[in-house]
Amino acid sequence: MKNKKIFSVLTSLLSVVVMAGEVKVSNVASAFSNYKKLNASKVLKQSINIGFSNVTGNTETYSLNGKYTFSVTMSGYNDNPLQVMFDTSAFVTENNNVKDNEEYTANLALEQFVVEKWLVYSSVHWLRNKFRDYDNKSSIAAGVGKKLFDDGQHIFKLRAGIAYNIEEYSNDQPDENFFSFNQYLEYTNQLNKVSALYVKLGALENFENFSDDYEVLAVAGLTFAVAEDINVNLEEEIRYDNLPPIGFETTDTKTIIKVGYNF
Repeated sequence: MKNKKIFSVLTSLLSVVVMAGEVKVSNVASAFSNYKKLNASKVLKQSINIGFSNVTGNTETYSLNGKYTFSVTMSGYNDNPLQVMFDTSAFVTENNNVKDNEEYTANLALEQFVVEKWLVYSSVHWLRNKFRDYDNKSSIAAGVGKKLFDDGQHIFKLRAGIAYNIEEYSNDQPDENFFSFNQYLEYTNQLNKVSALYVKLGALENFENFSDDYEVLAVAGLTFAVAEDINVNLEEEIRYDNLPPIGFETTDTKTIIKVGYNF
């Protein structure tokens, strides 16, 4: 069944690739461009990504995922880049008319470069997924970061900070509020003019139970342009929670295929 679902998605995406008449440079490179000062200008970028699969026959299965991203870069402190970023996503799967996963997220972040390659950031994160026992999982974070390396093809970015977390559960488990130490590492490899590979690693540790209460998120993906302002994104996500809500597994995985439009 799983192979049928993947085949269905790939067949749909292949038709998009075949129809693309002219392949041009994607927005991936500009999204990770070299540090530079801005002359009080604004750079606005938006994208919409949608993925869908449907399998019929012995079983009836469908999945739907969508994501909207928005970012604007402007002149900030001492004419250094200030970037405002927002994204929201939805992920729904259904098997034989029974919904077995439904997740919604929203993220807002600000990054202000203060000296070359060094930045400060603040962010707000929200997640809702009752199939993982979260009525509300949110956090407010702040910290520092640095672009460790950027030669135009390989980019390494690192961030670390403190977050205040709120976890409200769907079952009778008591809600939790706690401070955590957060870390984030991002690597991007601009493979060529139309494709890029990326890896993102994130972790948090609860200050009240540092060694046992922690989470790790790993994301690996490939994005490539198939036409002007149109791209295909393949992504694998693994999320590990060492102390998940009572009665739930420690590990969740996602495989996502999306077609995106940049504007």
